[in-house]
Amino acid sequence: MSLSTPTVARAGAAAGAETIVDLKGMWIGSAVLCVFYLFIRIYEQIFGWRAGLDSFAPEFQTYWLSILWTEIPLELVAGLGLAGYLWKTRDRNVAAVQPREELRRYMVLLQWLTVYGVAIYWGASFFTEQDGTWHMTVIRDTDFTPSHIIEFYMSYPIYSIMAVGSFFYAKTRLPYFAKGFSLAFLIVAVGPFMIIPNVGLNEWGHTFWFMEELFVAPLHWGFVFFGWMALGVFGVVLQILYRIRELIGPEGVKTLLGAA
Repeated sequence: MSLSTPTVARAGAAAGAETIVDLKGMWIGSAVLCVFYLFIRIYEQIFGWRAGLDSFAPEFQTYWLSILWTEIPLELVAGLGLAGYLWKTRDRNVAAVQPREELRRYMVLLQWLTVYGVAIYWGASFFTEQDGTWHMTVIRDTDFTPSHIIEFYMSYPIYSIMAVGSFFYAKTRLPYFAKGFSLAFLIVAVGPFMIIPNVGLNEWGHTFWFMEELFVAPLHWGFVFFGWMALGVFGVVLQILYRIRELIGPEGVKTLLGAA
């Protein structure tokens, strides 16, 4: 079923429905992530050198290992809780969703993916590059370095939680994604998550081979392979745009192209 833009507007005005495009959630989510990570970066700057160079020192236990033992269970509970909530509140008759509501949900999904992209940047780019710099500067005496505690065990699980949220939202609320499994979406959601198991291989290699911390080392190729799977988001966006085109119809497409 297609629904032209004028029809959407009249139906929305008559029914008092929700606004189709409301970016408040995206801006709030992105801002919260950025402020949180800026705080974390300041914390690293203060306590990385002061309490993060000797893993046997009491202050290392206080300022770093306490974060590690707190973040892991919190992230596990948050991920499972989010997936459970989205499944519990799923649309039980998703095939019958009205075109206008479906269009609004696609706008929400795009916001999920945007916040996921922000989380990917901080985890797979900013803190990952920082980790290489840290290990070329400081000789590690533990796998749980200050840099790793933030990179591997905080930022990677956080973007994985966002991936779970976006995937479950699409699967439980949008007919296009509910009727099967989108290969592009699976690559986006599962690929970068697989960096976390790859951490085990990375730490094993550094423990037994004592390799220099070079990003081009074969031991790190897994990070690149799985990290680049985030580019599957372009496939997901193409699927979304295809369905949006069906929803707004030829008249809506012409209106949008004319406005552009």
